[in-house]
Amino acid sequence: MHIDLDIKDKNLFAMLFSCGPFEMSYTFTGTKVDRDSNCNAHGIRQMRTGWADGPEFVTQCPIRPGESYTYRFTIQGQEGTLWWHAHSSWLRATVYGALIIHPKEGEAYPFPKPKRETPILLGEWWDANPIDVVRQATQTGAAPNISDAYTINGQPGDLYKCSSQGTTIVPIDSGETNLLRVINAALNQPLFFSVANHKLTVVGADASYLKPFTTNVIMLGPGQTTDVLIQGDQPPSRYYMAARAYQSAQNAAFDNTTTTAILQYKSAPCPAKGSSIKPLMPSLPPYNDTNTVTSFSRSFRSPRKVEVPTEIDENLFFTIGLGLNNCPPNFSKSQCQGPNGTRFTASMNNVSFILPSNVSILQAHHLGVQGVFTADFPTQPPLKFDYTGNVSRSLWQPVPGTKVTKLKFGSRVQIVLQDTSIVTPENHPIHLHGYDFYIVAEGFGNFDPKKDTSKFNLVDPPMRNTVAVPVNGWAVIRFVADNPGAWIMHCHLDVHIGWGLATVLLVDNGVGLLQSIEPPPEDLPLC
Repeated sequence: MHIDLDIKDKNLFAMLFSCGPFEMSYTFTGTKVDRDSNCNAHGIRQMRTGWADGPEFVTQCPIRPGESYTYRFTIQGQEGTLWWHAHSSWLRATVYGALIIHPKEGEAYPFPKPKRETPILLGEWWDANPIDVVRQATQTGAAPNISDAYTINGQPGDLYKCSSQGTTIVPIDSGETNLLRVINAALNQPLFFSVANHKLTVVGADASYLKPFTTNVIMLGPGQTTDVLIQGDQPPSRYYMAARAYQSAQNAAFDNTTTTAILQYKSAPCPAKGSSIKPLMPSLPPYNDTNTVTSFSRSFRSPRKVEVPTEIDENLFFTIGLGLNNCPPNFSKSQCQGPNGTRFTASMNNVSFILPSNVSILQAHHLGVQGVFTADFPTQPPLKFDYTGNVSRSLWQPVPGTKVTKLKFGSRVQIVLQDTSIVTPENHPIHLHGYDFYIVAEGFGNFDPKKDTSKFNLVDPPMRNTVAVPVNGWAVIRFVADNPGAWIMHCHLDVHIGWGLATVLLVDNGVGLLQSIEPPPEDLPLC
């Protein structure tokens, strides 16, 4: 399959195909304005094809304005809902779409086939150029302006003054089952999602099937996908679908508006001339309802027993969170508008990640170019402290660097992701490129290996590519490093990745051709 994409394409473009092994390519053309760009097929494992992963200066140099690059990869062993998006600055605010992998021809879903399937893309909208928003924040050192609206399939919905005529309509009929493929494409905000008077049966997430469970509301961090079934079992009418913020960071400004779409029964009675039927509104949780989020996330199970690594070769512990840089001596006050005259930053293990600027990390690794990165990212926090307690201000300023963690091919890896209360604790959606992983446990407070290891689910944990690390808590993931390349692990709140909440896992080649990364393609963008 070959698909041509242009950065001007509408964000509702969807790629649909049957699961693999399935060879695919798509061409992404840079914007005509003065901005480099690139694209990422979010969640695709990219086995040995890291050159098609997309993050700028990690696996490739950005695509220059007006030029193009063809991403070529094979989809194998994945089935369900993923998505694609720009992976450069804040371009993905409007450049994204669904990427749907259907079962192979002749094979079925592990649940009764729905009558309809509908991608539901949750987005975030600024009444400004998002690139200008992030540039202003970079210049001032302050947090960027919050969004002005959320969207469902590109439309804010009835509750905003500007858009009631364009509200998204999702059809259903009595007795039908509809599979909603919900994607949180918002730039910086975890979101609750619900449908008035309808139960949601969760059957999949991040292109992996789950043991079905029923809920009234789901929560997705940016980057996550969730597949839910809804039944047309209510009186024929119109019902709101709605999404609004889950806000876990205390005293942080956020967009508190609500986006809506309409679930409309085909057999609903026609309203009288000149009137309309007001849809019913779902009951959404309070903005800070961490209890609902916890109950939801702990319901996730794989459909059957899975092969979780039990013997661990690499036991990594990564603290994650925000920070504040002191104002540099050569900066003016206007450039240091963070709290108390500082500049916002973020880090993992006290390292604030800095992207290279002349060559990508994968190119440097493959070609042996020196001076681009160092392989000394700390595998444990440099200093142990009360991560979720009252943290000393001396720990608030991280060290900038382009540091990676090297892993041997085939090594069995465990990573503890520990939130910190530096500046503010927060629910962080941490995404790992090139891999799916098992979430074997999560909890609150400081991770304690002596007590918390007994809580690990090594039987049927869910498989994801993005884990929502609980606010003031931790999550533990496991995977086998069987995909050579340079794979960025980052917070999918884009404001945080720009501040440095990221690192790179550099997985060495194994033995032979099938355990080694493919050579770089001839059309790989130049810096």
